[in-house]
Amino acid sequence: MDSALVVLLLAVGLPTFVALAWWLQKKRHEQLAAWAAATGWEYVRSDPGLGLVRLHRNQPFEQGHSRRVSEVLTGRWQGVPAVSYTYEWSTGSGKEKKTYHAHVVALALPAYLPVLELTAEGVGARIAKALGARDMQTESVAFNDAYRVVAGDQRVGHAILHPRLMERLLQDDALGTDWRIEGTWIASWRTGRTDTARIAPRLGVMHAVVRGVPRHVWQDHGYDPLTHGAAPNG
Repeated sequence: MDSALVVLLLAVGLPTFVALAWWLQKKRHEQLAAWAAATGWEYVRSDPGLGLVRLHRNQPFEQGHSRRVSEVLTGRWQGVPAVSYTYEWSTGSGKEKKTYHAHVVALALPAYLPVLELTAEGVGARIAKALGARDMQTESVAFNDAYRVVAGDQRVGHAILHPRLMERLLQDDALGTDWRIEGTWIASWRTGRTDTARIAPRLGVMHAVVRGVPRHVWQDHGYDPLTHGAAPNG
C-alpha cells in the first residue's frame, strides 16, 4: 500500500477512533449517573476519599502496577454504607503491558473482623490447593466442594460459617460469588468493569453474610448488635 495512503488513513482514522472512544465513555458515565439517581446512590467517578486503591489486600488487589479506581458509586444497602467501583491494574511494560479490570462491590462492617475469604471452587482454586494453599474445611461436603475458604482465625471462620449461613451460600444466587471479610469491610469482586445489574445481587449475598455473623463473634470484637439496635442472628 502506498505510504501516503497509509498516512491519510491514519490521519482520518485516529481522530475518528478518539472521538468514538470519548463518546462511548461519555455515554457510560451518563448511564452510571442515571443508575445512581434511580437508586438513591451517588456517582462520584473517582475515589471519594476512601482510599479505595489501598482499602483491600490480596486478590485482585496489590497486583501489578498503575493501580487506580474509577466509576465509583456510593450509597447505602439496607441502611449500611456501600460502594461499587472499577479497579484497574497493569502488568508488564511496553508491548508486553496488559491491563486488567475488576468490578468491586463492598459493604462496611460495624467492627473489625479477621480475614475470611470465600472463592468459588475451580481450576485456579484446585491448583492453589495442590500447591499447598490453605483451605479451611467445614462439616458440609457440598460447601467444601463449592468453595475454597481461607480464614485468618479458623475459630472465627467456623463460627461465622455456621450451617444456616452455609445453606444460604449454596443457593443459586450466591454460588460463584467471591467475597472476603477484611477489617471493617466485606468486599466482592468479579472480572470486568462495573456492571450495575450485578450490584444488588452481590450486595444481597454479602448482607446475608453480615446478618449471619453470630452475636458472640461481634461481641468478641467490640460490637453488640443488640446495643446498637440490630437484631442478633446467632
